[in-house]
Amino acid sequence: MAMRVVTPRRLTEFSRKHPAARVPLLYWYEIVKQAKWGTLGDIKQDFRTVDYVGNNRYVFNIKGNDFRLVVIIIFVSQKVYIRFIGTHDQYEKIEAKKI
Repeated sequence: MAMRVVTPRRLTEFSRKHPAARVPLLYWYEIVKQAKWGTLGDIKQDFRTVDYVGNNRYVFNIKGNDFRLVVIIIFVSQKVYIRFIGTHDQYEKIEAKKI
């Protein structure tokens, strides 16, 4: 069973406000939809710069380091929940493991 992104609409909405993020977010989404992750190591095979920040939260750098995407990944059910998409500056103002 491949990963299921539960809230992909948030990617589209963010891309409307930040057109430079559109292609990198679409790329991320397409990779995730086909992935079968069970561990952080599996994710790192697809996205080398992903970070685990605790509480099932993972942070992806989008378009280099221009944008950040925080998701919850539940490996057992193969689901990805988008919790935050923002600029690097916006990310610096949140506590990723609590959102």
